[in-house]
Amino acid sequence: MINIPKGTKDVLPREAYKWHYIEDAARKTAELYNMKEIRTPVFEHTELFLRGVGDTTDIVNKEMYTFKDKGDRSITLKPEGTAGAARSFIENGMGGGVLPVKMYYITPAFRYERPQAGRLREFHQFGVEVYGSAAPDADAEVIFAAASFLKKLGIKDVKLNINSIGCKTCRARYNAALKAYLQPHLAEMCPTCRERFDKNPLRILDCKEEGCKKITHDAPRILDYLCDDCSEHFKKVQQLLTAGGLEFNIDPNIVRGLDYYTRTVFEFVSESIGAQGTVCGGGRYDGLIEELGGNHTPAVGFAAGIERLILLMENTGVAFPEDCGPEVFVAGMDDDSRLAAFEVVCKLREEGISAECDHMGKSIKAQFKYADKIGAKYVIALGCNELESGECNIKCMADGATSPVKICDICACFKNKMSEK
Repeated sequence: MINIPKGTKDVLPREAYKWHYIEDAARKTAELYNMKEIRTPVFEHTELFLRGVGDTTDIVNKEMYTFKDKGDRSITLKPEGTAGAARSFIENGMGGGVLPVKMYYITPAFRYERPQAGRLREFHQFGVEVYGSAAPDADAEVIFAAASFLKKLGIKDVKLNINSIGCKTCRARYNAALKAYLQPHLAEMCPTCRERFDKNPLRILDCKEEGCKKITHDAPRILDYLCDDCSEHFKKVQQLLTAGGLEFNIDPNIVRGLDYYTRTVFEFVSESIGAQGTVCGGGRYDGLIEELGGNHTPAVGFAAGIERLILLMENTGVAFPEDCGPEVFVAGMDDDSRLAAFEVVCKLREEGISAECDHMGKSIKAQFKYADKIGAKYVIALGCNELESGECNIKCMADGATSPVKICDICACFKNKMSEK
């Protein structure tokens, strides 16, 4: 037997309705904010992620699925959605149209990391990207879109943490102060952080190693080094969140795991999905489009992992809508009535009514049991008597009540039932 690869998971038919529910909530949220869907390839040229995600990140250094194709080109399965969306924004000249450009995606992504609850090597993201606005209003709108999405799912056990990591100007001053603080502790830090010390010391604040976390606990705060423009931008973001009634905490240790972020960064976190409790995160990345070869274009966005959302909802008792079975099951007692049942089912489906019939040669009693197991709301049994009289009974599976109907009127009857809902 061939088993599924480590770090991946089958979404079985009995579970898929949970995914449909979350994806539907994502699309409805995006529609409320006038965001249009974008679909980009599952794989891209490796250079896109080296330049876009950043060569000091764990994603690029340790976690990417990279290979050579038959043309000897270096190809990588996308580890996140933003870089591909940014590449498409540039390549398709979207910056020359009406701004801002507001888009969303639902996509698989791939990272070679240690599988754990809610974190797999193949995972799925709902992400939002807004290009063209440098205003703090755009930051606030994206954060509100994330909050709206979580609220639509019925998720309440989350906290919003925000921070600003400044622009290149104020970050240079902060990096100098941070390196001066960390220098005496360099030998005590993990190998990854020692490497980050010269390349991108800000990323050391994101380290999950306990020893490094103790060292950085009393490190200088980037909020104390923001330039006037970045400080004012962050204040306005806070004012907008407060005006909209969204509670938040300021967490100076949020830097996010990707190198492209600037200014506002944020996370929605929960204690119900383990130590790494981020269920949704994002921020501003004003330099990414230019880094990838486009014109300077401010941008802001977020992404949420669907597997982690499902885990959070299950762990906190958030109810998913019931997985609906067919509206009606049509049972046949013999060959002639089975043929008639199949004909009725075909007509019902043509009218947009979910219907099912037997394909296993079951007895009439077994067909009723099967109809109950698959959640059929109504059952119709056809036999020689029903075919001869042209009439049958519709049985409601919820209360056992029956009502007569002419076989030729079955479709009209169920169309009326559907219109009454």
